[in-house]
Amino acid sequence: MKMIPDVVVAGELFADLILSGFSEWPQPGKEIFAKEFRREIGGGTAITACGLAKLGSRVAAFGIVGNEWGDWVREELTRRKVATEWIEFDGNEPTAFTVIATTPQDRAFLTYCGANRGFEPSLKKALKENRFAQVRHIHLAYPPAIETAMELFEQLHRNGSTLSLDVGWREEWIKGRRVLELLRQVDFFFPNEVEARHLTGQDQPQQILGVFRSAGLKRVALKLGARGAALLWDDEMHFVEAHQVRAVDTTGAGDCFDAGFLHGWLSGKTPLTCLYMASICGALSTTEYGGIAGFPAPAHLNHELQKLNLCAK
Repeated sequence: MKMIPDVVVAGELFADLILSGFSEWPQPGKEIFAKEFRREIGGGTAITACGLAKLGSRVAAFGIVGNEWGDWVREELTRRKVATEWIEFDGNEPTAFTVIATTPQDRAFLTYCGANRGFEPSLKKALKENRFAQVRHIHLAYPPAIETAMELFEQLHRNGSTLSLDVGWREEWIKGRRVLELLRQVDFFFPNEVEARHLTGQDQPQQILGVFRSAGLKRVALKLGARGAALLWDDEMHFVEAHQVRAVDTTGAGDCFDAGFLHGWLSGKTPLTCLYMASICGALSTTEYGGIAGFPAPAHLNHELQKLNLCAK
């Protein structure tokens, strides 16, 4: 019998093949050599789920893996205390994978979708079978198709779950005409600065959040990179500066931000504390390669919050 988690993180699952330590940025038609290589479980689903679990949330991942690397993905998630009973296997496709070239300043991705192609049909099937009943919160680390999103959001809410969304730079969600209408149906929206600019036509955080508020969105946690983070919570706005670290790899920082924020909210923290927790988790994740290794343990996060006269407990 499946464990009923507090939160299910649903979306694409990947094996990340991370190349780093380049002397220059890769250019088309030219071969350069990385000094370091590592394989990590990747994608927003795995990274956010692992972050939540590390902070102590009861979390499960929902997604699809293939026969190749599928067992390894499940083992890595289980080792990090993420429930994997919700993960399905595709016998015809390999587990999706991404080759990542990364520097402290930027990164580039080459991706094969593999088993992830079956994610949305499997999610709809799970909803029809009422598999998400009693789950307190669903975090979608993958945006559904625009044309079916409204029905999907309504089904998730009918289960009694609250809902958050990170669109992960899908162009149809960044530039689509119906997007703001759809985003009114989610309880938390997690855009980065570039996504938010496209959606609102504004450059400054306060103006960006103002457009979201005027469009009827209630809660938006805005990732601003080196400029920090901002939050719309009902009619209030909050702003925090970036947490200062020595970054080596920005892969998954936004997904770690999501995990820090959601754990804070699930734990009953104030909106401003949730934003600080998100900012700290996102920043610290960049101090190690991959999206998971640098995510803070509860004691580390609490220590950083205490410096700000806040506390995670």
